[in-house]
Amino acid sequence: MSESGRAASRTAVLVCQGRASANGRAGVGQFADPVAVALLRVAERTAVDEVRANTPPKGWQERTAYESVRACAEVVVPRTVAIDEALRARVTGQLVILGAGLDTRAWRMPELAQSDVWEVDHPASQQDKRNRLAEAAPVLRGPDEGDLLTAELPAISRTVRFTPVDFAVDDLGAALDAAGHDPAAPTTWLWEGVVPYLTRDEVRATVAALAARTVTGSALVVNYQAPSARAAAGRLLTRVLGSSVTSGEPWRSLWRPQRMAALLAEYGLRVVSDDNLLTLAHALGSPARGRTSLRSGRVAIAESH
Repeated sequence: MSESGRAASRTAVLVCQGRASANGRAGVGQFADPVAVALLRVAERTAVDEVRANTPPKGWQERTAYESVRACAEVVVPRTVAIDEALRARVTGQLVILGAGLDTRAWRMPELAQSDVWEVDHPASQQDKRNRLAEAAPVLRGPDEGDLLTAELPAISRTVRFTPVDFAVDDLGAALDAAGHDPAAPTTWLWEGVVPYLTRDEVRATVAALAARTVTGSALVVNYQAPSARAAAGRLLTRVLGSSVTSGEPWRSLWRPQRMAALLAEYGLRVVSDDNLLTLAHALGSPARGRTSLRSGRVAIAESH
């Protein structure tokens, strides 16, 4: 729990579990995240191991955790592949990840070797990630035989600059200025798995803040959720039953593609592609049992003009 009273994101952990369970099992040749499991703690790896072995547990709570991780893996595989491809095609030297959670790209994508990466997230979630990176790093011997020093897991990217921001109250531009981001240079912005948890006003404020630091040659890769009656009913049920590890993190805004494109266009960002995850999953040949979640999840790419 942070000093503000807010705990680190449980959704970030679930997404990391989904990636870890799918590594080497889904989208082989296009999806891979060997780093994800290193960011999970022992208890969090149990459901991952069960999903990878396709051995559902018998207990109700354990089965709920298993199904959550399995379903999450279905969503994150096409989402991750689409985003990774977009980032590889748009290496600018500056990558800003909004709501980074337990993102692993700075630790697994060689294409970012000459890029500075800013990971922007709530202070509580960011501290949790840094703790996990320290736990995942090898233990290094200090100058004295008895001294043991820990270091964070080394990144592949040129730098990783942790930038704590509470999107509901903090000034994104001021935080990025303090962290050394250059608003006059092209930037690739990644906004994955965050938009639904923000109000419409918070989404607009974030777009305005990043657009003010966006020059020609920049791009935004944004993952968001379109309205879906079935998906909304399912999330409501899990909240009522308290059967989801993320039941305390409700969705606050859903966007139709036309509305998202219109919002981005107001700030000089032209959408060049916008696909639902079901279409992307079919193209990968990955599992698509959760058709409702896949159909409502989307990845859009917008470029500055």
